[in-house]
Amino acid sequence: MKHTILYIAAFSLLLVGCKPEAKAPEQATPVQEAVSIYPDYLDVTIPPNIAPLNFMVENPGEAYVAVISGKQSEVVASALGDGKMQFNAEEWKQLLEQNKGNQLTATVYIKRDGQWVSLPVWHIDVAPEPIDRYLSYRLIEPSYELYRQLGLYQRDLETYDEFVVYENNRSYSEEHNHCVNCHNFQAYDTKRMLFHVRANHGGTIFVENGKARKMNMKVDSVLSNCVYPTWHPTQPWVVFSSNLTGQAFQLRDNDKIEVVDYGSDLVFFDAEKGTLTNILKTNVDMETFPCWSPDGRRLYYCMARVTQFEGTPDSIRADIVLAYHDSIRYNIYSMDFNPETRRFGEPQLEVRCDTMGLSATVPRVSPDGKYLLFTLGKFGQFHIWHSSSDQWVKNLQTGDVYPLTEANSPEQDSYHTWSSNGRWIVFSSRREDANFTRPAIAYFDNQGCARKAFILPQEDPEYHRLFFKSYNVPELTRSRVPISPEALHDVIYNDEAAGQAVYKP
Repeated sequence: MKHTILYIAAFSLLLVGCKPEAKAPEQATPVQEAVSIYPDYLDVTIPPNIAPLNFMVENPGEAYVAVISGKQSEVVASALGDGKMQFNAEEWKQLLEQNKGNQLTATVYIKRDGQWVSLPVWHIDVAPEPIDRYLSYRLIEPSYELYRQLGLYQRDLETYDEFVVYENNRSYSEEHNHCVNCHNFQAYDTKRMLFHVRANHGGTIFVENGKARKMNMKVDSVLSNCVYPTWHPTQPWVVFSSNLTGQAFQLRDNDKIEVVDYGSDLVFFDAEKGTLTNILKTNVDMETFPCWSPDGRRLYYCMARVTQFEGTPDSIRADIVLAYHDSIRYNIYSMDFNPETRRFGEPQLEVRCDTMGLSATVPRVSPDGKYLLFTLGKFGQFHIWHSSSDQWVKNLQTGDVYPLTEANSPEQDSYHTWSSNGRWIVFSSRREDANFTRPAIAYFDNQGCARKAFILPQEDPEYHRLFFKSYNVPELTRSRVPISPEALHDVIYNDEAAGQAVYKP
């Protein structure tokens, strides 16, 4: 074994020694050949505080050099046959800092038959506004029935560092098998956060100032489990939807699975007092995906009316939804909220989607209150499985509704989050292979338009092709989660100490 390690080390040094010098060749013949790189970072707009956009050149060649230059400096990387360009992190950071609000020029040089050629120049725009430093997400295997290995993680977008927030048990023991989902933060901060644990040791985990507690949110007067949370911007209040959810598998459709609700209401939870109250509890209307406005005085949500529920027993609701699943469409509504009385006003229609032949999910209001970002697909409410899903916005000042064409792709573009300055959105996208969701990052300008989205950078540019888990529910925050995975583990596994939510009419 020792000899094998020495051999590998010596071979690696030999390869490094054979790499071309990391500088532009003195002589190179320009060729009119389209640049092919992975991930696609051609002509994108990036934050001034993003980790290096390492990429892999896929044009054929023996050796490669890439130069990205700005007004005062440049970064250079070289590679052999694999074409992997990995830039120095400190040089990259300096380059972006010096070129905020400006454009970078990128050139790829390729050595073929001992001669260098240069491909056409492309550009990267560096926005003046940064993105929030931390991105939280769930990593889950591409399975529909089991959740033996999954967790919540946080990535430092200024580096490649990834931190474990919580991982479920990896022993494959049925006793410890549980799911974690629906992580949510208050106002882009981690001082208040929550997530759900399902199955064994189930409950909702609330974290405040680094201390966690588990609550049982099941009460007799509420429809079902609490899901899809949204923290009030300033108060210890959370609105959830309470959903009865099922899934069905497709036999002849490219969309492999259909996740459906056959009942959903909105509920209000006071995290300090532990009280749970119904906001909307209806029969034929299904309300879901609540979201507070930035001032905390309006609640947005999605609602689908299923007239077939009228006069039918609860036992056949799931059958009705499955029979009509491709004709159920959600519109976006809002309600005024009075924080002094904690009362909601009458529902108001915000975006009529069913007349467009489309269905809305996940409304999110920009931090300045000017734009409503949401996902539209052909039907239903679980658009991560719908190839028709795209990002749309409503200008809340003019009423205009339109797609974010530059950021969208032919595949699934679904769950999204705003940055705290309103200049960036991150969303789940299957644009690369239609199978795995990966975080896509797009600039959102002050005119309400998006720029071309790019996939989360990794140190190894081939990482996403080799990593067989999906990124789920991206959420941006300005700070790191202040509690350790071990502390969360102790709270989750201590079932006896869990609190119980109390229903308040």
